[in-house]
Amino acid sequence: MQMIYNSPNYCVVEFPPQEGPLAMKSGGYEIVDKNMQREIYIDGAMAARFREHVQKLIEEEPSLDEVDEFLGQFDSLMHQPVILH
Repeated sequence: MQMIYNSPNYCVVEFPPQEGPLAMKSGGYEIVDKNMQREIYIDGAMAARFREHVQKLIEEEPSLDEVDEFLGQFDSLMHQPVILH
């Protein structure tokens, strides 16, 4: 896993694809809202779309506020409380 984004409001960790019978074949992302203390893990098609949007966003050299605004789109999907990080 690798932290790919960290601001006062959000943290994003990337999990690369792994091999093995119980492994994550496609990898994924954990997005944490530090203020709400909630998180979501996305993988599969949703992670692929997330990756594409992030790559386009990076090309525009966004500010932290713009990246946080993008990540805010996931707030309504975050139902898992952050227990230990």
